[in-house]
Amino acid sequence: MKSLVLTAKAQMKLEDTPLPQLKGNEVRVQMKYAGICGTDKHLFNGQPGSAQAVPPIILGHENAGVITEIGSDVQKELAIGQRVSIDPNIPCGYCRYCHEGRTQLCENNSAIGVTRNGGMAEYVDVPQTNVYPIPDNLSLKAAAMAEPVSCVVHGIQELAIQSNYTALVIGDGFVGQLFTAYLAKSGLAKVAVSGHNPDKVALLHSIGADEVFDPAKDNHDEKFDIVVECVGLKMTQEQAINSAVKGGQVLMFGVANPEDQIQVNSFDIYAKELTIKGAFINPHAMAPALTLLSRKFIDVEPLITHELTLEQVPDVLAGNIDYKITKAVIKL
Repeated sequence: MKSLVLTAKAQMKLEDTPLPQLKGNEVRVQMKYAGICGTDKHLFNGQPGSAQAVPPIILGHENAGVITEIGSDVQKELAIGQRVSIDPNIPCGYCRYCHEGRTQLCENNSAIGVTRNGGMAEYVDVPQTNVYPIPDNLSLKAAAMAEPVSCVVHGIQELAIQSNYTALVIGDGFVGQLFTAYLAKSGLAKVAVSGHNPDKVALLHSIGADEVFDPAKDNHDEKFDIVVECVGLKMTQEQAINSAVKGGQVLMFGVANPEDQIQVNSFDIYAKELTIKGAFINPHAMAPALTLLSRKFIDVEPLITHELTLEQVPDVLAGNIDYKITKAVIKL
């Protein structure tokens, strides 16, 4: 099968790889769309995502396709030709955190497109537990976005939301847009976005942002009940904490460099009773995400800016392009 293989740090090669023997509890999915996200750039450059990717490996953890083969031990009601979205995360089921129902913290998590071959290929083999039928009214292209939307669902579940609260989303990229759209429909008093791209302002307003500002140009001292950081830089993480009101909630969602350290006023955390949380991957959130997408609670397709081929991906991940991408999918 045609596959895009990460052969070494920052090196990818198109290869004709053999189809593995399908395991009894797995299904084979013919890939139709695979999303590219910031995690793929981290993995491409040798940094961890949900785990460390060890070459040679096929990336791609935002996937949708069609079942072409079903393993002999599969008990889930699935059919050849069925359209499915894929949850990449495969918790072990036996560690302390799995036993406590906190599978996102699994000590032995395996992940499609991270620790095992993913969707940047013609086919991917997936445990029966990790495929989710796609609602009839949802396109395969949109269904490939179920994984990032499910991560946002988990982030939202980490917050206490009340209608009188205000929220700030830091970051105007794809994930920031998903949070903006979700929070805007959650009945909050105000949703603001901090970003740097003037070309995105109209889109952000159209999906529900009440205010969009550029912190590099605008003097903006307003504080918020909820702050969602979607960038993962030291500067924006410190901005997030400094932007919270007394009793505020700060959600660190952006993926930071593991070696980064931020400066925090510890007295502010104490005196302002701040809650600072992370939100890691997507426990039990794929089904809710597909429902949100099928009902267009989040209309995701207008947020996808580019459709690529496998041949274009290495240059995109390496940054060897002269155009800006907010969200790209690979059409296979």
